[in-house]
Amino acid sequence: MLAHAVCMTTASESIRDYTLVEPRMIALYEAALDDVEIGSGTRLLDVGCGAGLFLRLAAQRGAIVAGIDATAPLVDIARERLPAADVAMGEMECLPFPDGAFDVVTAFNAFKLAADPGNALREAARVSRPGAPIVVATWGRPEQCEVAAYVKALAPLLPPPPAGALGPFALSESGALEEFAARGGLTPGERREVLCVWSFPDEGTLLRALRSIRFAVKAIDSAGEDAVTAAVLEAVAPYGMSDGGYRLENVFTYLIAKA
Repeated sequence: MLAHAVCMTTASESIRDYTLVEPRMIALYEAALDDVEIGSGTRLLDVGCGAGLFLRLAAQRGAIVAGIDATAPLVDIARERLPAADVAMGEMECLPFPDGAFDVVTAFNAFKLAADPGNALREAARVSRPGAPIVVATWGRPEQCEVAAYVKALAPLLPPPPAGALGPFALSESGALEEFAARGGLTPGERREVLCVWSFPDEGTLLRALRSIRFAVKAIDSAGEDAVTAAVLEAVAPYGMSDGGYRLENVFTYLIAKA
């Protein structure tokens, strides 16, 4: 047993710790909300809504929010946070909403995870009113993201990906998001970049957060928590601070496409 290891957690408990990652994404969430001018009465759907922090920020601006996610523990948290919202459990390739139901659709690191990303984008367009903005967000280029070392460290611990699966940084290069959106029948628009600082006060908080991300949970299932813990700590060691905390700077990019 590694000396620094905390008590063993279940996959469900690890996933629920994603609430420690969400606050580090607020700069991205707020930028997207500003860009598509979310306000009172805006009907918004977040695809891959996770634990619902983005939905809560949108609701605080007066939006009428809905979300969908395939991860039950995160859907439970989102429903607890937003009891009045329509938060569905399901797949993004088959959205349980009527045609033209939303003024805005957003997806943060979600569409590329679909079994059929093109169909997921077409579904987003279907449930949007004509001409509605669809925000497609993803990681920036690896050299812009200090968590890239962590992503690389976990790769050997993961099971082989499905054929045709997109990697974490597959849409980060210039033109990739635009091409991705166009293949799904969307009209690409402006593309923006936002810096998100992932600061953690101590090793325990960092481990709980980074082990909660989807591919880390898969790595734990495949290789075990000790192996993932060791890989994470080695990868993030250069970003340790003198006070025992950690600081990782990461650029995210998003495209505002049209349905």
